[in-house]
Amino acid sequence: MPDHRPDPGGPAIRSRHSRTTIPTAAEAGAWAEVLVRRRLLHAAVLGPNGQWLVQHAPEGSVRVLDGAIAMVELAAQIQHRTRTTRNRIR
Repeated sequence: MPDHRPDPGGPAIRSRHSRTTIPTAAEAGAWAEVLVRRRLLHAAVLGPNGQWLVQHAPEGSVRVLDGAIAMVELAAQIQHRTRTTRNRIR
């Protein structure tokens, strides 16, 4: 069974994805900007406590994401959904 604990030599995460570093606030902000600009999210706002408020549609409910990791994971989910939907249409 794989070890999911961070490496003591530096911040790392191990999941079903190949990523090995913890996302930064700047990376999460960049992903949020891209998702909103491409209209994959209606809004994404970073709160003063590091949480992200995201809304998929103008009249939709607001979700609270707990930090950069959650924002980048949401971006990965949206990207995966977009790619798999596009492949099914072909």
